[in-house]
Amino acid sequence: MTPLGAKIRELRTKQGVSLKEMAAALSVSSAYLSALEHGKRGKPTWFLVQRIIAYFNVIWDEAEEIQRLAELSDPRVTIDTAGMNPKATELSNQLALKIGGLSDESLTHLLHQLRVAAAKDNV
Repeated sequence: MTPLGAKIRELRTKQGVSLKEMAAALSVSSAYLSALEHGKRGKPTWFLVQRIIAYFNVIWDEAEEIQRLAELSDPRVTIDTAGMNPKATELSNQLALKIGGLSDESLTHLLHQLRVAAAKDNV
């Protein structure tokens, strides 16, 4: 599941909306919406993200959060480390090899560490 997929499911559950109802309201198939939630489809278009925001009638901070999650929800990431520090290539490859076996706790820890490092380095 992608970050956006988890948020969509959370909002649907909170508002008691079925996948089929939401898909019909957004003019997409329920199969597509399910695949989007489960991370089997790439990130949605900007237009669809705006329709999702309008569908749930969210404003300001929550709308920005949905847009941010959509940007971070591509389930098929490619990292080009050509010309970078060799450690960047090693990190990318180690992550690709090991990410599937990491626990939720380990993923949360690594994500936090990455955010801290990026803030420190102004990335």
